[in-house]
Amino acid sequence: MIKKAHDAYNSQDFKTALELYTQLSDEGDADAMTSLGYMYQNAQGCQRDDAKALELYEKAAELKQPYALFNLALLYMNGLGGAPHNQFKAHELYMEAAIREVPQAMYEVALMLERGLGCLQNFSEAAFWYEEGAKRGHTESFNNLGVLYKEGHGVEMNETRSFICFKKAADGGLAEGLYNLGMLYDQGFGCEQNHDTALDYCRKAAYKGHEKAKEIIKGLQEEGKIVF
Repeated sequence: MIKKAHDAYNSQDFKTALELYTQLSDEGDADAMTSLGYMYQNAQGCQRDDAKALELYEKAAELKQPYALFNLALLYMNGLGGAPHNQFKAHELYMEAAIREVPQAMYEVALMLERGLGCLQNFSEAAFWYEEGAKRGHTESFNNLGVLYKEGHGVEMNETRSFICFKKAADGGLAEGLYNLGMLYDQGFGCEQNHDTALDYCRKAAYKGHEKAKEIIKGLQEEGKIVF
């Protein structure tokens, strides 16, 4: 029945999905609780009910449902949906979700470790979790891992690996990845220096709204060095 519920949700038949998820949730299905919580959180087929969403996420998280753990972490991290703002609790929940193979949770837990939010700052642990996220194709993880390799934080500085990571992030269409790859070409870091290629990636980042890239392009235009 859970597949039927997912199919109804994916086809945007929210009324049927809500009914099926509710039935399954009452029977103790953690996946259904998580999906139902998401529907209440986003007013899909029902009135928005943050308290109900929080209750469902908490029940599913007790059963270690990976995405319930992740969604609950988001609420605690941002103090949303009736959850108190608690970075330590958020880090704990992100870690549990990361251990259970949620790529976005791997990224979030790495970001917290890198910045010392809700935990002790630990660059090598951050690099580990960014790498785990990157192995699963998570573009932001590739980008941030590239930064660590470029700066030698938590890992040995490695120009080649930095380039590979930024290239993966750029190929995934991430604005920050496009910009960072452009900067590598501009500096000749991990690749042969090529200002034209650098400018091309900077343009692509600017098109995607990257503020620093937009400033660079604007400056070059004003100096008459390029026509955008």
